[in-house]
Amino acid sequence: MNDEARGTERSRLHAIAADSTYGAGANGASIAHSFEVFSRHIRPGPILEMGPAEGIMTGGLATLGEPLTLVEGAAPFCESLKARFPQADVVNALFEEFQPGTQFQTIILGHVLEHVEDPVDILTRAKAWLAPGGRIMAAVPNARSVHRQAAVLMGLLPFEEALNDADRKHGHRRVYNPETFRRDFLEAGLSIEVFGGYWLKPLSNGQIERDWDDRMLTAFMALGERYPDIAGEIYVVANLDRAGRSS
Repeated sequence: MNDEARGTERSRLHAIAADSTYGAGANGASIAHSFEVFSRHIRPGPILEMGPAEGIMTGGLATLGEPLTLVEGAAPFCESLKARFPQADVVNALFEEFQPGTQFQTIILGHVLEHVEDPVDILTRAKAWLAPGGRIMAAVPNARSVHRQAAVLMGLLPFEEALNDADRKHGHRRVYNPETFRRDFLEAGLSIEVFGGYWLKPLSNGQIERDWDDRMLTAFMALGERYPDIAGEIYVVANLDRAGRSS
């Protein structure tokens, strides 16, 4: 990425941050549930969160008491993160610029890979920052979610992986399905330890936020773990155990 491209990407991230609702409503509940899922796989040791945005995942990670580094390309988000999480090392940088001075036991990419220009490159960089036995954990929206399949049948989307208005507002560049998500990890030379999903999502966020109570949202978050291929969100826990370095 040359200087012009970096400047363009910084401007894009700043604009998204200035009008971000990514952590609001049902989206916020989804990020909180993804922390619950990831926490089952986090081992003691330094944690790197890539692209923390509003810091919903960060709030959970901060409770673990491990050294925490946050790398975020949008300066407005960084200002808020520094104020809210003074114990964390907050780095305002694009992922392509980031050069950590330590290795991490856990690297979190919550709703990141759908945003970046080259996700395989980002995963390849991240695996070089893993400590022995470390894990990369990532979550993304699922193109095969029930609500997207319904949208295609209703004529609201031309196909499941098409970007909708919410995707464009949040700066998404792609919508993964389970196969393309796993493919990017394998192409980056990582071994997939766990593939799963959460949030069985039959309706749009707006409909859910209007009509559902917290109990319904919590139940459907957990219900999606039974049906990962059609869940609203999918996740991977990856490592290097069979990809060139032993734990």
